[in-house]
Amino acid sequence: MPVPESAVVHPLVLLSVVDHYNRVARDTKKRVVGLLLGEHSKGRVDITNSFAVPYEEDDRDPSIWFLDHSYLESMFQMFKKVNAREKVVGWYSTGPRLREADQDITELMTNYCDTPLLVICEVQPKEMGLPTTAYYATDAIREDGTQKSQKVFVNIPTEIGATEAEEIGVEHLLRDVKDATVSTLAAEVSTLAAGLSGLKSRLLQIQEYLSLVIGGKLPVNHDILYQLQDVFNLLPNLGIEELARSFAVQSNDMMLAIYLASLTRSVLALHNLIDNKEQRVYREKEASKATKEVKGPKGEQSSTDKKDDSSKKADGGEAAPHSNGNIDGPDSNGK
Repeated sequence: MPVPESAVVHPLVLLSVVDHYNRVARDTKKRVVGLLLGEHSKGRVDITNSFAVPYEEDDRDPSIWFLDHSYLESMFQMFKKVNAREKVVGWYSTGPRLREADQDITELMTNYCDTPLLVICEVQPKEMGLPTTAYYATDAIREDGTQKSQKVFVNIPTEIGATEAEEIGVEHLLRDVKDATVSTLAAEVSTLAAGLSGLKSRLLQIQEYLSLVIGGKLPVNHDILYQLQDVFNLLPNLGIEELARSFAVQSNDMMLAIYLASLTRSVLALHNLIDNKEQRVYREKEASKATKEVKGPKGEQSSTDKKDDSSKKADGGEAAPHSNGNIDGPDSNGK
């Protein structure tokens, strides 16, 4: 495998590393180690899969460590049966920094690939930014030739990439994790604040590095200075009044659209609340009206029965005196 120029870490690898750490070394100062699988093409390494490897090291003496070779080889053979395209591209560690035994472990990994990568995944990052850092080992020779060549780690750019299927899975996972009580505007503001915090930390690192170089504590690295110069050249010249006005107008238009969207969302929520309340009141009135209509005919029938009873009583009272007159009164002969 040629010298890698960049590394792309897929979401499945990050989830596997976090799960491995939570199962083995959570709430401890230990780190976990595993093997990375993927493909290498034109200097780019796609890390698509990984698996955990039993690993132990002595806290007092970092040079004493143990890695289960037999487990590593058996697991790799099983993974190879599932996907033969995936090959060993390196190994991972939860760091969070390089350690003394990393050179020896990397040398061991050369039995499985020519230029193994070391990817340090920070499961509990303290700063904003990508939680992964990739290195590969190379021979370094001092320019004055005073020392023999020795292995040193060289950092390469890393990024988080995913296939279409992985993107769909991550979206569903984030949909379940997302807090529905937080509005879209608040989420966007928090994202911007996190991005600015990460930018501030990177600028502080650049300032610290330049201060050490100026003080003579670090040697001058022309590659880093060229990259910093390119970054500063890409920055817009905000001293031009027209450009500053354009940025302000664009920012104001975007914020106005976000504000109007949030205002419309609030109005619609209030409208739905009021509409729901009106429907509830209307249903209660209809229910009470239907109850009165059901009770009404029974009351009329009872009043009619009362009228019939009173009429019957009245008829009975008039008939009684008539019959008594026929009985007690004189007949037609005067008797």
